[in-house]
Amino acid sequence: MAPHKIEPSNILPLTEYVKLRGERRRQIAEIKKSRRLEVGPFATFSFESYETMLHQVNEMLFIEKGGAAQIPDELAAYNPLIPRGDELVATVLFEIDEPQRRKSFLGRLGGVEETAFLSFAGETVDGKPEADMDRTTAEGKASAVQFLHFRFTPEQIAKFRTAGTQIVLGFRHQAYAHMAVMPEAVRAALAEDFA
Repeated sequence: MAPHKIEPSNILPLTEYVKLRGERRRQIAEIKKSRRLEVGPFATFSFESYETMLHQVNEMLFIEKGGAAQIPDELAAYNPLIPRGDELVATVLFEIDEPQRRKSFLGRLGGVEETAFLSFAGETVDGKPEADMDRTTAEGKASAVQFLHFRFTPEQIAKFRTAGTQIVLGFRHQAYAHMAVMPEAVRAALAEDFA
């Protein structure tokens, strides 16, 4: 069972991380392959885990070189995105390369973070946005990055964990009503988050 919280003692010293960084990045890229799903033309869900968040903390310390003083801020930012055993947690990225088109699209997407859902075996689990800040402006513009928690009951966990269960992930937003069927390899990887 993976831990649900990163402690300062779990973070590699920078000199050690530098030596292992290339291999760690390859390992995390492999892990992420089975934790990612595209929904519609622009949204990618990346389901987070203890491993992905620990990697993110180590990367932020490597990039920003803030040392021990930086650690509390990184833990405050990334610990809430580690699944707690009864949930899945996703980072959702809306990607549009052309700046003017992206601005126009996000300007119509306000509230999208309130419309994400997982549907399976007669159950629906709605996504709840991370409460750290509003990700839609008062003018109705959505952020290109959203953080969502999908909290499950024990019965929903049992159904999700059943091999072969068809899972649909999507949005109910009027400007982005897209859905995708989750591949079995992704369902199986995410089922490990429930413990």
